[in-house]
Amino acid sequence: MTIQIPYAAALAAIAPGSAPPVRSDDLPAETLLARFHPDHGPRARVPLRIGANAGDACHPELARLLESNALIDDLDLARATPLATDVLVIGGGGAGAAAAVTAARQGARVIIAGKLRIGDSNTVMAEGGIQAAVGAEDSLQRHFDDTVRGGHGRGEHMLIAQMVRDAPDVIRWLIDLGMSFDLAQDKALGQTLVRKRAGGTTAARILCHRDFTGLEMMRVLREAVELQGGIEQFMRCPAVELLSHEDGSCAGAVLYDLERRSFLLVRANAVVLATGGSSRLHLQGFPTSNHYGATADGLVLAYRLGARMRDLDSFQYHPTGVAWPRHLAGGLISEAARSAGAVLLNGLGERFVDELQPRDVVAAAILRECAEQRGIMRDGETGVFLDVRGALAARPDLLERDLVSLGHLAAKCGLDPRTEPFLIYPTLHYQNGGIEIDGDGSTAVPGLFCAGEVTGGIHGRNRLMGNALLDIISFGRRAGARAAEARPPHAPGRGGLSHVHRWRRELARAGLPADLRAPQLYPTYGNFALRRGTTDRGNP
Repeated sequence: MTIQIPYAAALAAIAPGSAPPVRSDDLPAETLLARFHPDHGPRARVPLRIGANAGDACHPELARLLESNALIDDLDLARATPLATDVLVIGGGGAGAAAAVTAARQGARVIIAGKLRIGDSNTVMAEGGIQAAVGAEDSLQRHFDDTVRGGHGRGEHMLIAQMVRDAPDVIRWLIDLGMSFDLAQDKALGQTLVRKRAGGTTAARILCHRDFTGLEMMRVLREAVELQGGIEQFMRCPAVELLSHEDGSCAGAVLYDLERRSFLLVRANAVVLATGGSSRLHLQGFPTSNHYGATADGLVLAYRLGARMRDLDSFQYHPTGVAWPRHLAGGLISEAARSAGAVLLNGLGERFVDELQPRDVVAAAILRECAEQRGIMRDGETGVFLDVRGALAARPDLLERDLVSLGHLAAKCGLDPRTEPFLIYPTLHYQNGGIEIDGDGSTAVPGLFCAGEVTGGIHGRNRLMGNALLDIISFGRRAGARAAEARPPHAPGRGGLSHVHRWRRELARAGLPADLRAPQLYPTYGNFALRRGTTDRGNP
């Protein structure tokens, strides 16, 4: 184990509420990332061997799932309960809810299915806010430029431009649904939306509801799904396979009803995948801030059907995850704390990075401090300090007014942030890459649409704070609207597992094992089995 500075000694090295200048550094950001960010490590990538992206780089653990066999076969379809709908939305988070509501408002019959409950998603964990260029000093162009630059120039410009143009209308749509945003009193304008800075931005553009914006957003989206006619909900019904026509187009999906232990065969004119990310795979052994269901299911299902992917070796490690106490490892401390003035300090009491640099740069800087033995050790856990004491001294009501979730987290950690800093370490937070889409969420597979974290191309190789909540509403609404218009070229009641049979032949030709099955559905430490008569077939 790398030697670190003991907690007591590190604590004694910093003055309460001190904010020293940032240490001058000899490493440019790109060099820092290349040397210390996990995306660039020796275990970061392997080439995919089969599928639409054969030869492209992919994280090894994700590649293992993408190149797996299906969980089911034709026997399971024969015993499944048949259902039909116009639009099947898979995923009960913000993107799925926005797609379902939009499709239903256009007159489509909608089924929304999730493996947990609606709202059990990463959306509710998004604390800091949502980006929208609504300030007088801001512009759509600045939002676009910040997003392109934050993603290292690897984002798809058309998708980014569309998202930032959608942003003001997204905020109006959410307010119309009943969402609350923090307000300030302006002498000339009256009440205005509070706007904050985020890492990697050139303007105050973050709109928020205290520091639990995603929870407030999901509250109104859940209510909208409940109140909107034409939507049928199937919760605790994970998707285990997509359905295909002989020409490869999407024909629906097979769900597994956890309560009844039975399959549901849902045929649909269009499917919207909104299954979120993959951080519960704990890539490279990192803790995660993600909810229980983030196990890359949508990527696995879409890839087997023939969808193209991109940037499958790029993930975001949020800089400020809880490192101590151990049982809370990975829990998120919002970037809102750093926006409010919290500083990062190493074991020598040095402020080693500008806290509002892009997330990947800040995370790499923290990992460097620990690798070079300037980290802090407490009860066997390694990290650096996030010191909120100065910010709280300047604004004593900060925890009560703006950082409510931070106060709750501090209580769980057993510390008083007014007198003691948090010990933090990067936590696996977001899947930068995913399924390739066009402007309305369409994929390379006819009839298959995608929205939210399951997609790739919008954020490039690093996401800015606040763009995730914007992404899920912008593209969730667009995918829902386009899916509602879909009219399949096939007779109703058609569709099966022809793509699975083709996939199994491809596995055999490549010499890949047939006994490794996916999607995983749940983390391996919460193993789950599909029951087929007396036979259990569980996670890989």
